Formats: sequence, C-alpha cells, structure tokens
Amino acid sequence: LLPLSVSQEVSRLHALRHRRESRDREGHRPESCRDGANVVIAAKTAVPHPKLPGTIYSAAQEVEAAGGKALACVVDIRDEQQIGEAVQKAVDKFGGIDILVNNASAISLTGTLETPMKKVDLMLGINLRGTYLTSKLVIPHLLKSRSPHILNLAPPPNLNPIWFKNHTGNHSNQPVSIPSCTCAVITYVVSFSAYTMAKYGMSMCVLGMSEEFRGQIAVNALWPKTAIQTAAMSMLGGEDIGKQCRTADIMADAAYAILSQPKDYTGHFLVDEDVLKEQGVHDFDQYAVQPGHPLLPDYFLDSALEKMPELHETTKPTDTPTSSGPIGSTFDAIKGAINEDVVKSTQGIYQFNLSGEHEGVWFLDLKSGSGSTGQGQPPVKADVVMTMDSTVFSKMFAGKMKPTLAFMSGKLQIRGDMTLALKLEKLMNRMNKAKL
Repeated sequence: LLPLSVSQEVSRLHALRHRRESRDREGHRPESCRDGANVVIAAKTAVPHPKLPGTIYSAAQEVEAAGGKALACVVDIRDEQQIGEAVQKAVDKFGGIDILVNNASAISLTGTLETPMKKVDLMLGINLRGTYLTSKLVIPHLLKSRSPHILNLAPPPNLNPIWFKNHTGNHSNQPVSIPSCTCAVITYVVSFSAYTMAKYGMSMCVLGMSEEFRGQIAVNALWPKTAIQTAAMSMLGGEDIGKQCRTADIMADAAYAILSQPKDYTGHFLVDEDVLKEQGVHDFDQYAVQPGHPLLPDYFLDSALEKMPELHETTKPTDTPTSSGPIGSTFDAIKGAINEDVVKSTQGIYQFNLSGEHEGVWFLDLKSGSGSTGQGQPPVKADVVMTMDSTVFSKMFAGKMKPTLAFMSGKLQIRGDMTLALKLEKLMNRMNKAKL
C-alpha cells in the first residue's frame, strides 16, 4: 500500500481504514494496517508546523502502532528526482507498489488580477503536475501488481457555471498548502479560478488515465460530501467550525472500500457517503464531529445547492436607501457584542456593500480601540469587503443563513483577507449564542 503524495493531514488518516458499524470506537485501528499493509508516506512535513501538529515521521509511527509497516520519505512532489527516489525506496523496501493515493494540494487565496504567476505555477505544479508526475513514475510498478489502484482526492468535473461564477475577486496574499478535504470551509470566503483549474486537473488525470490503462490499473477519484475536520481547518476557521464537519474517518473508510475493488473498477468520480451507502452503511452520525449538528456541504457538488432553497429566494430591489431599520438594528447588536478583546483578537476592518430593500454601505472597525460601526465608507481602507443583498446580511447575522451556503449559491461575494473573513463568522456565532 503506497499513499504517495499524501499531504500532512491525510497522511494522518491512519492510511486507509475500514470501520464496521459494530466495532467500538475504542481500539479502532486502520484496517489496511491490520491487514498488514506497507505504507509509504511521501510529503514535505519533516518538522512540526507551529500550528499543525504531526510530521511524516509521526504518521509513520501511527501506521506501525496500528499493525502496519511504514516508510517516511521527505518529498516535494514538484521535484521529479525526489519522487523517483521515493518510488525506488518503496520498491526496495517492500518489493513493489500496489496503490497510489494523490492528495497533495496548494491554494492561493487570490483573485485573477491579484494572483502572481508564481502562485499559479505553485498550484498547477502541486495539484496538476504533481499528480501527473507521481502517477507517471509509479505506473510502471503498478503494472506489475495483481491489484493496482490510483486514487486521486479530486472533485467530480462539474461545469455548472455557479462553481465558476464566484471565482474572481479575493485579495489575500497568502498561499496555503492544505489537504483537499478542508476545502469546504476555506472556499466560501475566497475566489480562485486558478485553484479550480489546478484541482480539476487532478480530475482530468482520472478521466485520461482510467481510459489509457483500462483493464490494467483502476484509476478513480474520491471527494467528501461534507466538510472534513482537520487541524488545518481548526486553525483557519476556529474550533466552532468542527461542529459542522465530519471526521476524516469517513474518507478513510470510503477509500478502503474503493481500493478493495478489482482493477476493472475504474473511471469513477466517487463521493464518500455514496460509497459507504453501497457498502451497507446507514449510520453517518458516527462520522459527525457533533452528531445532529447541521453539516457544511463541500464544494463542486450540485446536491449541496439542491438542499438550499432559501438561498434561491429573490428580493425586490428599491431605489430608496435607508439608514435605519433592520440593518441599523443589526449593527446596534454588533456594536453591543464587540469589545477591546474582540478587537485585539481580530485586527480587521470590514465593509458591507448592501443592495436590495435596505441598500447602503456600512462598516465594522475591529482594528482600533474598542471597535466601532457606522454607515458609509470606513475611515481607512477595508481589509475585507462583503457584497450581498440586505436580506442575506440580516439572515446571516441572525443565524438563519450560513455564510458558506450564501457564498456557494452566489448570494455573497467577498474580497479581502481570508483569515479575517473567518474571524467575522466567529463574531456571528457569538451574537447568535447571545441571541442578540
């Protein structure tokens, strides 16, 4: 078993595991490791990240503790020589390669005009080129296997314009390398056509290679139906985000099921929940971080939009802006919820461009003093600019609409610093808990 090109978090999915519903959570081990799997973990994380625990070496220790054998290789998947050396080490140590899992991904949270080509090259180099190159170097060994598989963590190709409509406009300057499974939370505050192209490139690899090697190698893709809780997600979205996620176990269980299929099972774009339903799993609360809590749908899946009728409501615009009413009341509530501690932990200025019945421009200053709100442009340039209908604004701050769903449906457009946008959602959650 060789999950090569596995990112920091996915390497800690305990390789690929299978949970039977009757098994108690305690003592649950990676099924592939219990099956005696040999796992090669190839990624860059050799030294612990300050905020993201774990390395390729600690992941290898977990695999071995679960009963498997592991080999940790420091690899930049943009480097052909490093990949080639890791592949050779795997063959030398374990005698061959049966399975390749491609998941390493990079995101640059910027719009088209703000994205330097260096960042475009980074995303294409890791997501698309890295997947293609790693597959190319592993395939000769897979062809010698009795049950060869390639599994890409990539979305189903979806040309619904809504997934492209909102992909321009973010102005963050920070490129981020993250596991694919975290994208649901990260993408709702960003716009990135370059990332979409790079990620769809991984999907195109599945389409092409599954046909090229049909009958010889099974090539498939797996994507989560909901947001998946990882350390990276907690760092970016705060601990409250986890309640809206499933654990990584669901992806691991689905992957195990896929990789247990014969090699003629190929060319499929699979969703974790669908895979497990076919395996007879009916209880999905076992995967929820907080059973019963509403889940964030993942990106690129139209089924998520079908479950959001309230996001397709239309509002009648008016030419008469007002400076009070429900918007003013909401900002009064916001003002009552902020203090010096909130300002100190946020350090951002937000601008809200509202249309519809209560058209106008408002701002929220969480950078100076004890914070302030007001109508009109902020006194200094905003770090985050949010554009939406006034009805959407009211629903979000009242806890009746998730910002994630608003963005995915095209109701919310955001430009600016991603981290600050996520911090604002924390303020919304605080207000809702206080029932302001």
